[in-house]
Amino acid sequence: MDQTAYKTDFFVIKALEDGVKVIGLTRGTDTKFHHSEKLDKGEIMIAQFTEHTSAVKIRGRAVIQTAYGEMHSDADSTETNA
Repeated sequence: MDQTAYKTDFFVIKALEDGVKVIGLTRGTDTKFHHSEKLDKGEIMIAQFTEHTSAVKIRGRAVIQTAYGEMHSDADSTETNA
């Protein structure tokens, strides 16, 4: 499949604690887990969506940076919108 058919923006995940799980989910009629990584505190993963990956699930405290902004995966973070 043509790679240009998918958005090629990268996103960054930075672990704020040990054991942050990053799970890739497949495209298609049945969404399935197809890849996972474990990040420890301070580790950074740079990723993108592909022909096979349509979503990413993150478990644990992390900062996620995308072209659309920055977000935190933990429920305790506070957003500051000025």
